[in-house]
Amino acid sequence: MKLSGLSLAAQMTRSVQAQEVMEKPNLIIIIADQRHYGLSKATGYPLDTSPALDRLQASGVGFRHNYCTAPLCVPSRISMLTGRWPEAHRVRMNLQAKDAYFQEDLYQVAKQRGYRTALVGKNHTYLTRSDVDVWREFSHDGGYISPDVPPDVAAFDKWLKSLNFNVAMEPSPYPRETQIPYRIVSEAMKIIDETGDSPFCLQVSFPEPHDPEQVPHPYWNMFPPETVPARRAGPEALEHLGPRARWEYRLQQDNFPDTERQWRRYVSNYLGALRMIDDQIGRLTKHLEERGLAKKTLVVFTSDHGDYLMDYGLGRKGVGLYEDLAHTPQIWWGYGVRPSPRVEQAFTSMADIMPTMCEAIAALIPHGVQGRSLWPLLQGQAYPQEEFRSIYSGVGLGGLYYEDNDDIPTSISHDSARSGSWDELNKVTQSGNQKMVRMGHWKLVYDMMGYGQLYDLDRDPGELVNLFGKPEHAKVEAQLMAELAMWTIRTQDGLPAGPQNGKYQTKWSIQHNWYSPYRHDGSSPNSYIP
Repeated sequence: MKLSGLSLAAQMTRSVQAQEVMEKPNLIIIIADQRHYGLSKATGYPLDTSPALDRLQASGVGFRHNYCTAPLCVPSRISMLTGRWPEAHRVRMNLQAKDAYFQEDLYQVAKQRGYRTALVGKNHTYLTRSDVDVWREFSHDGGYISPDVPPDVAAFDKWLKSLNFNVAMEPSPYPRETQIPYRIVSEAMKIIDETGDSPFCLQVSFPEPHDPEQVPHPYWNMFPPETVPARRAGPEALEHLGPRARWEYRLQQDNFPDTERQWRRYVSNYLGALRMIDDQIGRLTKHLEERGLAKKTLVVFTSDHGDYLMDYGLGRKGVGLYEDLAHTPQIWWGYGVRPSPRVEQAFTSMADIMPTMCEAIAALIPHGVQGRSLWPLLQGQAYPQEEFRSIYSGVGLGGLYYEDNDDIPTSISHDSARSGSWDELNKVTQSGNQKMVRMGHWKLVYDMMGYGQLYDLDRDPGELVNLFGKPEHAKVEAQLMAELAMWTIRTQDGLPAGPQNGKYQTKWSIQHNWYSPYRHDGSSPNSYIP
């Protein structure tokens, strides 16, 4: 590719800097599936679900305003690997992972830098076993069975399948060693030990706490149902959430009628699963420390999306961009990370993980990456707050919303092969197209119909009082609409980067993939004409 003089000089400088980095840090992405933000002591939750993660956050950085790019598995996970929003990597639902569009992903960048790559746990992306050096795949109802696991592992996997992704009303009859998180971490530790002196890039991907909500002793009733905190609102709030949310509630109750009646059991099991995962995260980080690798390994913990956690009477995920679904954890620890409470207020995204790790290993951020490197923030360096003043997410497959008068039966999302099983991600819940932006304590949601939602999350964390169109909030509404427009334009597809015929060359940011260093005439919006 023919480069301009400025970009060529900058990239040559960065290439020399990369060669001068003698020690390549190991990389570990720990990702939990459907992990609601804020359920730990470090984030103000009253129950001690995540002491190991809280320790990591205390000696690292935990971003408090982190959002997934889309609140469903595949689009979000592909954003994590490629640094691109769904409208750019072109995957907006769980059934089209192979359509992912990008120049290079994190694994490819790491391989080029001499890393041994591995995935242990849930995949749910375009990746195949040929894309990494070590592949140990698990799913929500079982997975890889190592030769040295307990003999009842196969029976446990069969029992998992029998739950049909629903809430378990009794503790698992199998010990924690058969549970998927324990097996995943056991395999991850083996990979670390077998890698030797080579740096590694490892994804440790827990299928939990995603349904089925089940745990064995001692996690069963570790947080008894009667002790779980009150929810933001029950089913009575569905009138504020619209017809699609009410349709999803009917879908849930038609297939597993005890869900609402047993909502505290749902939450109790979910919290127990958090502690079960956390114990395994503690086991993994202790292994790094015992091997002398803790300071040589950059670790991030995150989730692909959240869970309603029975707010509004809903379990799982589905409709909309509510905080329950879009707000996710992002905690960094280890190599180069310095605690800095000031930076934790920055607005960050799932898409920021990939460019951050690229910069940490002194690799060029590939063209087409839209996420922003957090590496200066993690190191305690100065950064422009304007760059991280807001964040953006979206959901929907386009077209019109399905409404009550369409008379769609909930049976369209039943699983005939599994009694009582259903899929909350379907043509009704994913219909239409919504975008959201978060800035300050405000949140704006806007859609293809011109319908708007505006929430003051300090006063209304449950998003039940829509302030959009209220004259007294016109100024903040206009600010957020401008911010949403900026993000929507920015995250349009940036590939192919050219020059396809030697004529066009896209100019890419060489400063952490940030935009603000290039802005003229102050902060946006402004009247500068480029």
